[in-house]
Amino acid sequence: MLKRPDLIVCEECDAVYRRPVLGRGEVAHCLRCEAELDRDTGTRLERLLPFTVGALVLFVLANSFPIVTIELQGLTSDTTLIGAVVALARDGMGEVALLVMATTLLFPLIQMLVLFYLLLPSSRQARPPGFVFLLRMMQAARPWGMIEVFMLGVLVALIKLSNIAEVIPGPALWSFGVLTVLLTVVVSFNPRYIWHVCGQRQALREAGEERAP
Repeated sequence: MLKRPDLIVCEECDAVYRRPVLGRGEVAHCLRCEAELDRDTGTRLERLLPFTVGALVLFVLANSFPIVTIELQGLTSDTTLIGAVVALARDGMGEVALLVMATTLLFPLIQMLVLFYLLLPSSRQARPPGFVFLLRMMQAARPWGMIEVFMLGVLVALIKLSNIAEVIPGPALWSFGVLTVLLTVVVSFNPRYIWHVCGQRQALREAGEERAP
């Protein structure tokens, strides 16, 4: 692992460069393979924290209220996402229930909680405990968060159900819709920039401690 903050290694071809000083909005590319080496994040890290907090709040709301209410011949039925997972398990579809729980509950929550922890101002001053493990865990969980796929499936199901019953969108449906947008913004951020920022600050602090009498 490269421990010199003044150097940067291309993730595609392993070429080593002296880390450039980037201006506002600038992006550095590898001269050999044209892969992105680094970019100026500006205040994006600071803006990302409110998005993450908003996503966590919406996640709680989306899982606390009914997704839809269905009325058919005087009978009314509604359920939450967790209730749907329990119903699937009760009906003998445990594998499907586990898959839904993992892709729409567990993995998205892991990503948001880890990112929230790493984006806290106190955490960005130095690498907090478990920094490397948490970054790797967030990267591993990234492809498995499929709330947008869930939302697409719900919308298709609602369109089909609307022909035979009255479908009333619940608060959770709107929360999931906004959550999908926020998660797209949050998850699209490359975690290696958090690594770079924390690494640079830690190196500067260690250099200052070495120079101190």
